[in-house]
Parts: sequence; C-alpha cells; structure tokens
Amino acid sequence: MDRTTSKNIDEYIGRYPEKVQAILQRIRATIKKVAPDATEAISYQIPTFKLGGNLVHFAAFTNHISFFPASSGVAKFSKELEAYETSKGTIRFPLDKPIPYGLISRITKFRVKEVMEKGRKKK
Repeated sequence: MDRTTSKNIDEYIGRYPEKVQAILQRIRATIKKVAPDATEAISYQIPTFKLGGNLVHFAAFTNHISFFPASSGVAKFSKELEAYETSKGTIRFPLDKPIPYGLISRITKFRVKEVMEKGRKKK
C-alpha cells in the first residue's frame, strides 16, 4: 500500500482496495456526522479531522484499520476496547472482524466534547 503523502482524504482512500475504501469512507462519514464542524486534512500522511487542533486520525494498514483518538480517547473507553489491540493513542481494528462504527462514533463524540472544553478554558 502506497504511503506517499496524499493531497486529501479522497486521494488517500482511493489508494486502497474497494473493500478497504468502503470501510474508510464509512469511518469518515461516522466522524463527519458526529463532528460536522471539524475540517478534513492530511496530517502525518493520514486522514485527520481537526477542530481547533487534531481531533482524530485514521489509517489503513495491511491487516487492520488504525483509529487515533489521542491517549484520552483510548483511556476513556478502555473497557470497551479490551477486544482490540491498543497503545497509548491508537486502536487497531482487524480487517477480518466487523468494524465497530458505533464505538468510533462514541469516541469521536467524547473527543469533540474534550476539545471544545479545552478551547473554552483557553479563552
């Protein structure tokens, strides 16, 4: 899979097989629904949603999709994430198992709230 920098999320998604493209598009739509004010970008060479800073990222790999909701997002949902491989700020969803779009939605909602609260405290 090509790891060169894409100009936008459409170009990034277009580099993958159709099955993976469908998953990536659904993750993108899930995030957009929960965070309609977030802007799309490519950051760290992967799809990123920004809301006054990085909100969440996602990326495709050979055997999994990684979702990057910051360390706070992983920690907050640690019980629900026990079935998945995680690290400090990363969740890996295997491609041979159903993608938990509802969980992605809940984690993104949490991140939106967290980012908005941090923004208010800075003012």
